[in-house]
Amino acid sequence: MSAHEILLPSGWPRPKGYANGIAASGRMVFTGGVVGWDAEERFVAGDIAGQFRQILVNTLAILAEAGAGPEHVVRMTWYVTSRSDYVAALPAIGAAYRELMGRNFPAMAVVEVTALVEPQARIEIETTAVVPER
Repeated sequence: MSAHEILLPSGWPRPKGYANGIAASGRMVFTGGVVGWDAEERFVAGDIAGQFRQILVNTLAILAEAGAGPEHVVRMTWYVTSRSDYVAALPAIGAAYRELMGRNFPAMAVVEVTALVEPQARIEIETTAVVPER
């Protein structure tokens, strides 16, 4: 169970696929910038959608180490190297998101950058989760 509250000002339309804000209390868990490589640091996908799916797998593995799951995610910041590639891949990105994250829609931002530190990376994501205190 998640102990967070979606913040939606009165009269605002509900955003599709993310939240404008989240209020949460509990143990905070942060990931660094996670890229779409496997456990041996090899990129198995060259496209943004494939890398995105692997990022979610990696992120959930990191969060699990702290007892967190997708329902505890309250914020994600996505860095993409191409806005047009990101937009074109949205159907596949959405399918992977629903499969791995379910119906949890945290506060999110997507930022286009000129490059990421790992030359093969097309996307990098930082995640914050809040696990309720026991």
